Amino acid sequence: MGDASDTEQLALEAAPQTNKRRRRKSMVWEHFTVEAASGGCTRACCKLCKQTFAYSSGSKIAGTSHLKRHIALGSCPKIKMMEKQNLAFASGSKTDGEGIEPPRRRYRSSLNSLFDQELSCENLARMIILHEYPLHMVEQPAVMAFVQSLQPRFKMPSFSEIDAEVLAIYHREKQNLMEIFGTLSGRISLTISLWTTSQTLGYVCLNGQFIDSDWKLHRRMLNFMMVSSPHSENALSEVIGISLSEWNMKSKLFTITLDNNCSSHDIYSANLRDHLSNKNMLVLKGQLFVVRCYAHILNVIAQDVIASIHGIIYNIRESVKFVKVSPAHEDKFAECALQLEIPSTKSLSLDVAMQWSTTYHMLAAALEYKRAFNLLETCDEHYNEAPTPEDWKKVEIVCTYLKYLYDSANVVMATADPTANIFFQEAWKIQLELTNGISSEDEIVSSTAKEMHEKFDKYWRDCSLVLAVAVVMDPRFKMKLVEFSFSKLYGEDAARYVKVVDDSIHELYLEYVNQPLPLTPAYEEQHGEANNLICEANNGHSESEVIRPLTPSTPTSAGDGLLDFDIYISEMSVTHSSKSELEQYLEETLLPRIQDFDILNWWKLNTIKYPTLSKMAKDVLAIPMSMVNTGSSIFGTGTGSRVLDEYRSSLRPEIVEALFCAKDWLQYLPTMTEPPPSNAIVKMEY
Repeated sequence: MGDASDTEQLALEAAPQTNKRRRRKSMVWEHFTVEAASGGCTRACCKLCKQTFAYSSGSKIAGTSHLKRHIALGSCPKIKMMEKQNLAFASGSKTDGEGIEPPRRRYRSSLNSLFDQELSCENLARMIILHEYPLHMVEQPAVMAFVQSLQPRFKMPSFSEIDAEVLAIYHREKQNLMEIFGTLSGRISLTISLWTTSQTLGYVCLNGQFIDSDWKLHRRMLNFMMVSSPHSENALSEVIGISLSEWNMKSKLFTITLDNNCSSHDIYSANLRDHLSNKNMLVLKGQLFVVRCYAHILNVIAQDVIASIHGIIYNIRESVKFVKVSPAHEDKFAECALQLEIPSTKSLSLDVAMQWSTTYHMLAAALEYKRAFNLLETCDEHYNEAPTPEDWKKVEIVCTYLKYLYDSANVVMATADPTANIFFQEAWKIQLELTNGISSEDEIVSSTAKEMHEKFDKYWRDCSLVLAVAVVMDPRFKMKLVEFSFSKLYGEDAARYVKVVDDSIHELYLEYVNQPLPLTPAYEEQHGEANNLICEANNGHSESEVIRPLTPSTPTSAGDGLLDFDIYISEMSVTHSSKSELEQYLEETLLPRIQDFDILNWWKLNTIKYPTLSKMAKDVLAIPMSMVNTGSSIFGTGTGSRVLDEYRSSLRPEIVEALFCAKDWLQYLPTMTEPPPSNAIVKMEY
């Protein structure tokens, strides 16, 4: 191996244009060398820990800020270890014959010695991005005075300079994300949402969802693009086409999930689907291409049924206000409830206009105190808002159906990273309840269910196939849940609908069979990992229930020269198997329905046994059935476009996209998810 100077000289020869323009003078090159990489790129290698980082790609230079962070913020494990040793030595205690006496010293932090103007500007830009501060804050006198009091050596950047810094962060993180996408073996699914401005312009937000090689689910924002007419027929098709080309994903697109706030979705989604299908870029000829957001359809139906009794809800809301506005009223209401011996433990509460779940809770609690409200009206002349018995009956029926939606939404929100398999059992239960409600002899029940069913049935017809395909990839259900649920929904016609799902599963599997599998048996790595985690896969199941990976009869050795033989045996076992992977999987005994089942880990452990089917499962399970981000409330997503605030609407479209996308990307960096270690060098004074 050559020394660092030799490596750097090779890198200089590999990228002559870059080095002619710019001579490296930064302090980071005391800690890094530059090495040539594939594709005409160069990477910076830490001399201590040997980690490498992007430096240049062709004529583009990534800069040195990320290299400075590696050194200054203690990200380098070698530096971190040395700092710990130095601090331990510096703060070491003296001992006498009787015990330990801590030294009495004053500490002064020499942060000034580590001051870096470029790094500080980048950190300021990151703060603006992550916390959505206005870029013009750098020109506000109070902010400038505060920063100067902290670090007089810091020169506050101008608006144009911080604007450029934000764009630099955006381009750098985008390049890193493109490198990740370039290594993905599976497909990517998109979600599309619309944003409006106070002007006639709009923005289209595209997110990509995928499962990586370690079977971890990810969602990343790809574009936040301005369009003049976001609701026009071809607007989204054009945006999607641009995004697919920009991210080199034309051959990797799997599905697109849309919200329900635009009637023209059917038009442009069909146009785009036909265009991509003609070029053989979609699976199943685009049958799974368009997916509706499950959270949005729940919101649409809930808000519609609430609106159908808005007059009654007004009376109940005013009744709750009357009780809550005065302690005297509360006491009188409590006396009424006590006199009637109402056993309810719920407390009255007012709802929040944009959260339908709070309206449901308000109605459900008031319903249990309906007799107390009626009694209150007879004994308090100032109260006359009590609903009629007919009104209370409507509220009871509405609450019954709202509970189905509320419980279903909570199941989805309870999962940190919901995979596509969990939505089928939620959707078919609601479809069944609404279908049964339509045939009720009670006119109010029938009319309420019919009104809700009209919209949910459209969702079910559009998405039942993709929902069913996803649940088949769950080893706890497979085709059995599809057969059971369809028998409840369709009765004698169930077999016909089951056959559609079964045919689609097999056709989709054949498309994956026709794709070449990578020649990476990697028995030493994958087999070893599978054996280390096999106890976790068993999870208390009997031996017959556990799917074990195919392994050679004797352990392979990396140095025995028989790696080609392992590949040959693996290919022979696949070629001469009497049953396909799909048939083997479907015939296996169902796994027990444990609550904390980790489906992605199960497929990770069974990738060796089902190499082709696992690729299919990875793409299917990554379909975003809901567009609500992790940690957000399903109940507050609304049904219309989100609105860009006045300040951001006034910015250039490219900086708006940079702010939105960079915020999404930066939150996943280790320095954003974990508190950074202290980088202060401590000096001691006696």
